[in-house]
Amino acid sequence: MFKNIILGSILTGSFAIAQNTASKVGVVDMQKAIQSTEAGKKAKKELEGEFEKRKKELQKKETDLKKMGEDLEKKKSVLSEEVLGRKQVEMQEEMMKYRETLNKNQSEIQKKEQDLTRPILEKMRKVISETAKAGGYTVVLENSAVVLFAEPTVDLTEQVIKAFEKAK
Repeated sequence: MFKNIILGSILTGSFAIAQNTASKVGVVDMQKAIQSTEAGKKAKKELEGEFEKRKKELQKKETDLKKMGEDLEKKKSVLSEEVLGRKQVEMQEEMMKYRETLNKNQSEIQKKEQDLTRPILEKMRKVISETAKAGGYTVVLENSAVVLFAEPTVDLTEQVIKAFEKAK
């Protein structure tokens, strides 16, 4: 019985402490914040330029492969089995090279995106921390699929964007 009284006192005391400790929570839409800054816009433009350049190169290779396949299909009936077999192997090798190039390009674009956004994210985190401390926030969450609802008054995104631009 004595244990129950002590345990009850501890739980009641913990609950009272939790009630007296006010927490101020804020949210930031990181995607919007990054894309709204000048640095984010510049990084996006650079990334899109790189992507478009690579996309054109890949489209040309894809067109060449389609033409190669169509030509092979047309000549299929007049080619000897040996020549047809070599042409099919050649076509498969070209397809593999195309897929390797496609995968390599995707990896390089992802790495470039990380390289471009890393310094922006580091600065953004610092600005969020400073904004949170100045506003008396105890927690700032990323406004994502995890946050199902947040009052517009706790959204710090615009405030963070302005602070980010000032912090240049």
